[in-house]
Amino acid sequence: MAYKDYYAILGIPRDATQEEIKRAYRKLALKYHPDRNPGNKEAEEKFKEISEAYEVLSDPEKRAIYDSYGYSGLKSSGYRGFEDISDIFKTFSDIFEDFFDFSFEEKFHTRPRNGADLSYEVVLDFEDLFKDKKITLEIEKFEVCEFCKGLGYDPQKGVKNCDVCNGKGRVTYTEGFFRISYTCPDCKGRGTVYIEKCPKCKGSGKVWNKKELEVVIPAGIEDGSILRIPKEGEPGLFGGKPGDLFIRVKIKPHRYFYREKNNVIGQLKINFVSAILGDKIKIPYFEEELEIKIPPGIQPGEEILIKGKGLPDVKTGKRGDLILKVQIEIPKKLSKEGEKLLKKLAEIEGIKSFDNELLLNSQKNSKKKKERFWEKFIFGNK
Repeated sequence: MAYKDYYAILGIPRDATQEEIKRAYRKLALKYHPDRNPGNKEAEEKFKEISEAYEVLSDPEKRAIYDSYGYSGLKSSGYRGFEDISDIFKTFSDIFEDFFDFSFEEKFHTRPRNGADLSYEVVLDFEDLFKDKKITLEIEKFEVCEFCKGLGYDPQKGVKNCDVCNGKGRVTYTEGFFRISYTCPDCKGRGTVYIEKCPKCKGSGKVWNKKELEVVIPAGIEDGSILRIPKEGEPGLFGGKPGDLFIRVKIKPHRYFYREKNNVIGQLKINFVSAILGDKIKIPYFEEELEIKIPPGIQPGEEILIKGKGLPDVKTGKRGDLILKVQIEIPKKLSKEGEKLLKKLAEIEGIKSFDNELLLNSQKNSKKKKERFWEKFIFGNK
């Protein structure tokens, strides 16, 4: 049987007082507490080791056995130590209340616990952004049991003192001069037990339920925005606050339009005659029809601005603008009569056709001039 030096484990002398033992354990417990070392197996084993040392040395009877007969004497007297972390918290619920301002049983059984948050995603079309959108969500979640109001027991029958611990919440085992006190396994330290569990929630205090919830998505909301609906998450326990519902908004891309902040951007295709002469055209827009004025001589890529026809601002409601980028369509084929008219127009307006021969002659003359320059620069006048 391996020897365990509990004094060395806590780092204290063999004549340490109870206050020194408690102070040493508190320091080490804060260092190796599982909440501060998640997933660290070494810290967990160290926490068990120092807790075992404290359990023995803080109890005068166990300490006396250990000092006289060592670790083997403790084992012979029936001492078993801790099997897992939960045993430690149950045994030292009072000291952990001093250390961390809560006890194990209070933390997990009686103190208020806030409910968990829930999250959902809703998908909207681009046209849904021009005004507030009311949607109905069907949410599946736990809710407080209406029958017992979250108590977990039949409220008409109530509770009674625990028969095992006589309402004390702890059980003391004594054999000769050896005594062990531990949390009552029946009432989990509460001191009371249910006369009968709630028939609806089976003692949990909550039931699984479907709920329809109407939510208004504000106009102009951006893709990826998150809305918070207070108190629509999981219910709290023992008087704790309910969680919140978070809704993530996703916007489907539109085939013809996209947004830049609150402005809506789109393409406007017009024929070359309308581009030259100007025009007024009507286009379908979201739940309305817009009349667009095309100024004469507009060029490809230029923009037409229609004020106040963009998306509303979520906070102020002020709408952005609609910006249409002009694309001019050129016909690939013309009738012979059309060609004659265009040529006649070019002649009247003085529009000359592109002369390839003139361009070639110009390029040749330019090349000869450059050659003569370099001849003079390098070789000088001859």
